[in-house]
Order: sequence, then C-alpha cells, then structure tokens
Amino acid sequence: MSELNGRVALVTGASRGLGAAAARALAAEGARVIVTDIADASAVADEIGGIALTHDVTSEEDWARVIGVAKEEAGGLDILVNNAGLFIMRPLLETTLDDWRRLHAVNCEGVFLGCRAAVPLMAERAQQWPGGASIINLSSVAGLRGSPGVSCYNSTKGAVRLFTKGIALELAASRIRVNSIHPGVIDTDMGTDLIHQFSGVWGVGNNEGRDQVAGLHPLGRLGAPVDIANAVAFLASDRSAFMTGSEVVVDGGMTAR
Repeated sequence: MSELNGRVALVTGASRGLGAAAARALAAEGARVIVTDIADASAVADEIGGIALTHDVTSEEDWARVIGVAKEEAGGLDILVNNAGLFIMRPLLETTLDDWRRLHAVNCEGVFLGCRAAVPLMAERAQQWPGGASIINLSSVAGLRGSPGVSCYNSTKGAVRLFTKGIALELAASRIRVNSIHPGVIDTDMGTDLIHQFSGVWGVGNNEGRDQVAGLHPLGRLGAPVDIANAVAFLASDRSAFMTGSEVVVDGGMTAR
C-alpha cells in the first residue's frame, strides 16, 4: 500500500509498544518515518528503513533538534504522532507532587511542546496533500471518564483530549488536522504493568487480573498494538480528510457501557 508515499512522519515513544506499531503501520503505507524515544529506537528504525533519534519529549531543546533533523534530513514533516507517555496508578493520598509533575510533564507538556515545535514545519507542506497535514495525539479512555486510583493519569489524558480540540480549531485554516485516539487497555508492556497494578488492588493473581481487565472490554479481549496503529494510519491518510478535533475511541466497547 502507498497512501502515504512522499510524506514524512515523526512518532514519539517509538522504541516499543504502540509507538513502534504506529511507526510500522505508517512505513507500510509508504511514509518515511522518524522514530524517537528516550530509549534506543534504532531497532525499529532499522526494521522500517527510518531514522532513529534519542528524544526527551519534555525538553524544548530536544524538540528543536528533532524538528531540525526532520527538515534537514527528511525534507519536512507531514505527520506527527505524539505517543510518548507514562502511567502511574496510585490513590490520591499516596500520590506525590513529583508523581503529578512527572506525569504532566511527559503526557501533557510533551504533546504541547511537540505540536508547537512541529506546526511551522508542517504548515510549509500541508497544502500539497488532499487531506493536509495530520497531528495525532494519543490520549486514552482515561481521558474520557474517571477511574479510582488513576486520577492524575485521568487529568493528563483529559488535558490531551481538550488541547487537541483547541488546536484543531486554531490550525484548521493552515490545513493541519489534529485528532486524538483513545485506546482501551492494550497488550503492551504498559498494559501489562497496568494489569499487575490492578491485580494488586483486587487481591488476585496476575493471570486472573488479566482476565478481569480483558473482561472490562465487551469484545472480551485486550487490544492489540495493531488495533491502534490502524487508527493512526487512517488519521494520517487522506481517508480522514474531513476529520479534525475528533476523538477516535478504540476500546473494544469499554466506554459504551
């Protein structure tokens, strides 16, 4: 498939999990993909013929460097996937100020810095694509409804949801579309960590906890990384040309209850 031929994409948090799956999906559609992570993302880049960069999304200087590479080595930027994120599950009274600040630095400030840094470069080429340029922000079902023990994470993902809508309105005239994706629990390292934490709260073994978390989804299973990657590829493509400020919920029916 070649829907994204000629386009350049940047995916954060792409050394593993959802970010790696998104990078693979975009490359399979023909995009040249820059994969960034605070960890080493070179294995993913080598697999898809992309560019790997070490990147702290909370650093304004790092964002300037990464966008500079997109301009100088890839010729521009058409797709930004703000995927990098943290998850902490603690009751309010056990949550420290450092926990709160770290979650918001990565999950919120990282998205803000990425959009602010990327938009001028994306605007240079947005007119040449039927659907314009595309920013895709990874939120969560936790950005749509509250859950006990994850209130601080709820705060960050709810912020991403409304930030997405606000800048979608700002950037519409520049033909840069901005949408958010809201996954349920996905079978990744972060998903496994979430299951372990829920299992401890419920007082059950990890296998039973996994079954219980899967059961929260009416489709009866955890999501697979490719389920989210498919949504990323759709929002990056011209097939979603009339979508901006939208919430794309990929949760196996969890929030339909």
